[in-house]
Amino acid sequence: MQSAAIHWHIRDLTGVPDPMALGGIGLARILPVIIFSIIGGTVADNFNRRNILFVTQTILALQALVLAYLTFSGQITIQYIYIMTALQASAMAFDLPARQSLVPNLVPRDVLPSAFSMNTIAFNVGAIGGPLLLGFVPEGALGYAYLINAVSFLAVLLALFFMGDVPQNVNKAGGINLYAMWDGVRFIFKRPLISSTMLMDFIATFFASANTMLPIVARDILDVGKTGFVWLTSAQAIGSVGAGLVVSQFPKIRKQGKLFFASVLVFGLATILFGFSTTFALAMISLFLIGAADAVSTVIRNTIRQMQTPDHIRGRMTSVNQIFFMGGPQLGEVEAGLVAVAFGVPFAIISGGIGCILGLGFVAWKWPQLQAYNGDEPTLAGAPAD
Repeated sequence: MQSAAIHWHIRDLTGVPDPMALGGIGLARILPVIIFSIIGGTVADNFNRRNILFVTQTILALQALVLAYLTFSGQITIQYIYIMTALQASAMAFDLPARQSLVPNLVPRDVLPSAFSMNTIAFNVGAIGGPLLLGFVPEGALGYAYLINAVSFLAVLLALFFMGDVPQNVNKAGGINLYAMWDGVRFIFKRPLISSTMLMDFIATFFASANTMLPIVARDILDVGKTGFVWLTSAQAIGSVGAGLVVSQFPKIRKQGKLFFASVLVFGLATILFGFSTTFALAMISLFLIGAADAVSTVIRNTIRQMQTPDHIRGRMTSVNQIFFMGGPQLGEVEAGLVAVAFGVPFAIISGGIGCILGLGFVAWKWPQLQAYNGDEPTLAGAPAD
């Protein structure tokens, strides 16, 4: 809900279609990720991941409360939104490595694809419900969206409390120092199967950041207002949930490499279709396909990375990955804003989809082993990092 509310709020505060103001959200998110991600991954490998999540989720709840207060008191500005977004991204730089690294500690390795599918479903159910709840928030009362988001973190904190202790291998993590941080980077770039999925992540999300322009598409191109914006925002999540439910029925997925490339191709083509959309129905279908394709590729790339990474270095692997998969869409928001200012919003979206497909072709040519990956290869989850 908060992400959609922030985008709509900025469109309200500017009073006119301003792609660069929306693109600024990406800059506010990516800088903290670049600065703190590697540190966050090292922390996740050296400290109890569940306890880290207690701290980060509390910070995220407080950040949402501050946004609610500033909005209700009439003090909210675009600058304050950028600052609070940067604080949120800083917390996420520690939250995500701990959260994703925790999953293989909770479930057997042979059902990891199903676990990540269910994780994707849970995330996107929230991504559907949040924007839909935003639709019930009256115009000019966006503070309630931030307040509801803040309260929702209580459920997460309760889940963490009842989770209990989770076994974790911290003996080999190497402490928190520059060598330990570099060890995570070195591990990734010595394994093309992992690094190639990260690069594909970055390319696809950098060029195909269709969500950035959604407020302008809804309000100024399709003329469907906030209600239409809410449904457009939810369409991608609905597609992700549908695809996640299908994938979760196949715990042992084979030909994962080919399926990964096919899903990214659909992602790029659907983005192009969205850029050409002049009707609400076509835009909904396009975003549904984008979400479905993204869910499939997310499950596969997460499974590959987690299965090929030992537990004691998993947090650092995830933190480097975070720079790629968060850096792509956030820098992509800036790129989309610049292109939209120069050539218009539809061109920015269409050219992004084309860029995604061209990037896919490059990765397929450069790393044929990724396309050939089947899913039953030996894992490195119990192997040393070197």
